[in-house]
Amino acid sequence: MLENYQVLENQVGNKKIIISLIINFNIMIIDPIGDLLTRVRNAYMARLEEISVPYSKIKSDILRILKKNKYIIDFETIEENGFKSIKVTLNNLKITKYLPNFKRISKPGQRIYVGSTDIKKSKNGKGIYIVSTPKWVITGYEARSLNVGWELLCEVF
Repeated sequence: MLENYQVLENQVGNKKIIISLIINFNIMIIDPIGDLLTRVRNAYMARLEEISVPYSKIKSDILRILKKNKYIIDFETIEENGFKSIKVTLNNLKITKYLPNFKRISKPGQRIYVGSTDIKKSKNGKGIYIVSTPKWVITGYEARSLNVGWELLCEVF
């Protein structure tokens, strides 16, 4: 990596350009759902109002559920330089006085599959489970009422 840095410095001659190239370099994300939950959690901890995350359909579905259950205010898909991203507007913690917790359950190394009868209430009904079914991503309450189950993605409380 250091050799590549020195070659770039000799070719470009400006350290600021090289540093911005290194910072803006896209890193392959192994767990996109875990990355989304971590970005939202860290943004809440830093008291940010908006964040931007790389686009994927499952992230959009998870954010739709978080918006419906009022864990976020809004989200929208935007396109910058040919790449799609999602701009997420978070709740103001000064107004809500509540910091939501996000817990990833099914991970790439250990997938957790549940049936509809195995989905229990999250934190005695104060939280939600997010379940991925073969057709769509829904909450645990909806999965129980529709009698479907599949992969238990995460818990939000």
